[in-house]
Amino acid sequence: MPSTTSRRFLRPAALIGAAVLAASVTACGSADTPSAAPSASGSASASASASASAAAGVLAVRDPWVKAADNGMTAAFATLANDGDTDVTITGVTTDVSRAEIHEMAMADGKMAMRQKQGGVVVAARSQAALEPGGDHLMLMDLARPVRPGDQLDITLTFADGRTQTFTAVAKPFTGAQESYAPGHGASPAS
Repeated sequence: MPSTTSRRFLRPAALIGAAVLAASVTACGSADTPSAAPSASGSASASASASASAAAGVLAVRDPWVKAADNGMTAAFATLANDGDTDVTITGVTTDVSRAEIHEMAMADGKMAMRQKQGGVVVAARSQAALEPGGDHLMLMDLARPVRPGDQLDITLTFADGRTQTFTAVAKPFTGAQESYAPGHGASPAS
């Protein structure tokens, strides 16, 4: 008799187990779908972010930060990701703490020098561009106030087609790359 009793309960238990498994998979799937768009950490969420970015025609701004400074000049950095199907060109930058320009490091008279980047920064379709110390960056000039570690600055990018996008960058101390942010001074990248 034990085998008849086991068989009698085995089939309903299997059906109930399958129903519970199906319900939990469905619940997980629906829970992941709404949260996929705001998060960019997982592959499903990255796809949702890519679709949202492409539809909105803006860039994903990753790890934005500003070099802390007491006065004068400083710079902002980030990784810019274009998940869309067309190139995006950044032609301008503004912030409420200073006048700002897009700058690059380039050879001038045999030395690396910082200068305004003509034509802006192009972020090709389905690729990334780095704004980094020793390379392209957003130059913040004539600071109206000190930028202390932990401060959050709103930075607005202007694109060639007239659209704008604002992001927040956190200030942090940084001594790498040894750039000089004083007018007319060259800088050499860290070796």
